[in-house]
Amino acid sequence: MEILNELGIITKNTKLYERALTHSSYANEENIESYERLEYLGDAVFELIISEYLYKNCHKNEGIMTKLRAHYVCENALYNYSLKLNLNQYIKLGRGEEENGGKFRKATVADVFESFLGALYLDKGLVETKKFVFKYVIPIIEAEPIDLIGDYKSSLQELVQTDKRSLEYVIINEKGPAHKKTFTVVVKIDDIIYGEGVATSKKEAEQLAAQDALDKIAN
Repeated sequence: MEILNELGIITKNTKLYERALTHSSYANEENIESYERLEYLGDAVFELIISEYLYKNCHKNEGIMTKLRAHYVCENALYNYSLKLNLNQYIKLGRGEEENGGKFRKATVADVFESFLGALYLDKGLVETKKFVFKYVIPIIEAEPIDLIGDYKSSLQELVQTDKRSLEYVIINEKGPAHKKTFTVVVKIDDIIYGEGVATSKKEAEQLAAQDALDKIAN
């Protein structure tokens, strides 16, 4: 497989990696197994590796490490890793899914990153999988550091996605001169207000609203 050559993976079990790149739409057409079981495994393996990485390198309290981990393993992050590894170009899709841009569908591309890690774990074990993550993923993480306030929205998004609920940020007030406005933002989950933030930029107000919502949910 070309992708294995690109990533320097030598294996006798190419079928395992082929399965990791097989979307359910293709699997149904060909009556074979999709990547879904490998994705389940890869999700747990990646979370373990990132948890250990943060424990050894972050030196922050549990709450902050939890927020950082949520940011690094959320769908947007997985999508980014997958694109940078070029995994999406090798996804096997059914005809309809291919025609509808499945190789760039965020959920699919993110899933494939996890399924590929699941295959790597089964083929090479945890130590080699960690080496792979540290070679290809940790540099992406370290090249794009996040401020902790910027992580509250990601954490809330991850929490809401788990429960399949809707999430919306709404500006309810603006005041002050154009060069120095103050924005009040509320965050709604399933149309119920969970948090509010006030700041001199919309972005910071949204983050503060997300932080307020997370604090209320935690309590």
